[in-house]
Amino acid sequence: MPIGKDIQYAAELLKKGEVVAIPTETVYGLAGNAFNKVTVAKIFAIKNRPAFNPLIVHIKHIEDLNIVAQNIDDRLILLMKKFSPGPLTILVEKKSIVPDIVTAGSSRVAVRIPAHPMTLSLLNLLDFPLAAPSANPFQYISPVTAQQVEEQLGDKIPYILDGGKCSVGLESTIVGIEGYDVVVYRLGGLPVEDIKNIVGNVVIKTKLDNQNVETPGQLKKHYAPKKPLFLGNSKELLHQYADKKMAWITFGKVENASENVQIFNLSEKGDIYEAASNLFEALYFIDQSDVEIIIADTFPEEGLGRAINDRLKRAAVQ
Repeated sequence: MPIGKDIQYAAELLKKGEVVAIPTETVYGLAGNAFNKVTVAKIFAIKNRPAFNPLIVHIKHIEDLNIVAQNIDDRLILLMKKFSPGPLTILVEKKSIVPDIVTAGSSRVAVRIPAHPMTLSLLNLLDFPLAAPSANPFQYISPVTAQQVEEQLGDKIPYILDGGKCSVGLESTIVGIEGYDVVVYRLGGLPVEDIKNIVGNVVIKTKLDNQNVETPGQLKKHYAPKKPLFLGNSKELLHQYADKKMAWITFGKVENASENVQIFNLSEKGDIYEAASNLFEALYFIDQSDVEIIIADTFPEEGLGRAINDRLKRAAVQ
């Protein structure tokens, strides 16, 4: 599977109905023509993703919302104007041009404008939006480099557009409207506090079950390494599994650990944005190593710490 920076070649493949891996500021996406049902079916097949789990549609400009969506609440438009391009996805009433396979039969479609310059350039070469979930096998760790996409998907796709390491490192925050409430359906790279500053109070409706999935990222098990991950009181867990070779995911200043523990400090200086950008890369590296189990600290339950905790909960042993 070739990796390269040829945006024109990626566009040509997409126009032919192929599926291509693309960089975004959040994670790498597995992209195809959102209006082509056959292409979208390929995305599901390549990922082994269940048909009940909807995809996000990527557009190049806020004006393109009117192509795929209708009856959009003014507060969602306000959020898009403030935070797009960027790690924000809005859930809105879809137009019939969007195939039901994209939305898993829902009347609402998830839409965002990615901030990565290569993918924006790619979108500008196309006359259709891109449906693009993360470019990884279903439920596995989301990739943040082109090399991780190659290692995970092998020869299943013809091209990976290499845009370097993703700067945010967490999937987008998904926001919609229910009644009068602004609802956060998935915690992600845009902190809830930033949303509240624009629209006031929000309802957080992230799920940890497999029932009535409304948006991507709501399944109970997701973003998970193959090695068992335990989340909680790290001191107790490190003692409990003292006979195992462990990786310890932590944050800020930490004490030294025993020789059988490899420490993965996502940000020694305690920067939650740096920690978020390093999370999936650390999980992926650990999963390729010879450790037996993964211990993870709980992060501060504010800002991007909420989204990190959400990913770790879904990745943990359940």
